Amino acid sequence: MPPQPAVSAAVSPEDELSTKAAALTVQEAAETQPPAHRNHDPQYNMKRSDPFQFGSRYLQEEDDVFEFNAWDHVETDDTYKEYAEQQYAKQRESPVSDFDKNRFNSDPAKWWNLFYKNNTANFFKNRKWLQQEFPILDKVTSEDAGPMTILEVGAGAGNTAFPILANNKNPKLKVHACDFSKKAVEVMRAHEEYNTDFMQADVWDAAGDDLPPGLGESSVDVVLMIFIFSALSPKQWERAVQNIYRVLKPGGEVCFRDYGRGDLAQVRFKKGRYLEENFYIRGDGTRVYFFEKDELAQIWSGATEDFKEVESDETKDSTQAETKPALFDVEELGVDRRMLVNRARKLKMYRCWIQGRFRKK
Repeated sequence: MPPQPAVSAAVSPEDELSTKAAALTVQEAAETQPPAHRNHDPQYNMKRSDPFQFGSRYLQEEDDVFEFNAWDHVETDDTYKEYAEQQYAKQRESPVSDFDKNRFNSDPAKWWNLFYKNNTANFFKNRKWLQQEFPILDKVTSEDAGPMTILEVGAGAGNTAFPILANNKNPKLKVHACDFSKKAVEVMRAHEEYNTDFMQADVWDAAGDDLPPGLGESSVDVVLMIFIFSALSPKQWERAVQNIYRVLKPGGEVCFRDYGRGDLAQVRFKKGRYLEENFYIRGDGTRVYFFEKDELAQIWSGATEDFKEVESDETKDSTQAETKPALFDVEELGVDRRMLVNRARKLKMYRCWIQGRFRKK
């Protein structure tokens, strides 16, 4: 018997409904795919193109806070703000005694030496993230960059300098790694990767009268200041900025990162640690300051008005404003706010850092 032409079978209402339901299930599954910022798939772990973007995992209203270990750009909630203000009030009520204030402020190098004596080079993790945050480091370490000089202020155990040199392709790069602590410099010099062809580690007080050993005026291309400015007393800021200005070449760049006001570390301080507003003594005797963004912009631009007493025939108490020229252009200054979570204990912890790039005028 010859083959018969195909006849389309009639579709029952039940079959049609079943087909639509199946299609609807597939559609819903596609719609419930988590957005990129919440997706655990490694393909979404892409590096950001803007260093001052500070991550892209935004916490949205429908998100589960405890799904990830950290969220980016999270403003503190009202409960935390109220708690923080209560903590600040308690801190102010129980400041460091005058005796201890003098003890810690008169010889800060002593406390940093003890710190590095008690904490080996393994205490800090290597800062491999720096070249992502500050692209200028890729430029000066490239093979054809030519003679380049980096000064790291507050180099500690070398956890910034050594990773930079590990990725360096520039045969004419020199890193000057300076620290206030003699013990920290000893740790760097004893490191197996310490090579005087590319690195020089020295003791230097950033707020002192002299420039770093081996460096003259306008001799440095890039200055790194990573969690170091906060260790200085507010009275030392102006001199430190002037010293950085002196050592940098015209157009030279400062790469800066430090603690912001409201960071968990500040809120956690107990009584007997408050030196002055936003300035504290840690348990190990080292000092730390927590900055406001506008405050840093003012410090680094250097454009201020000083009022000095002048004598005249009319009065002996008159004052005259003297405007100081701006030292640096503030090219970028951003606040990096993150919420870290302890998923096991259901705790939320707010961190705040400030990152900037300042260019010598």
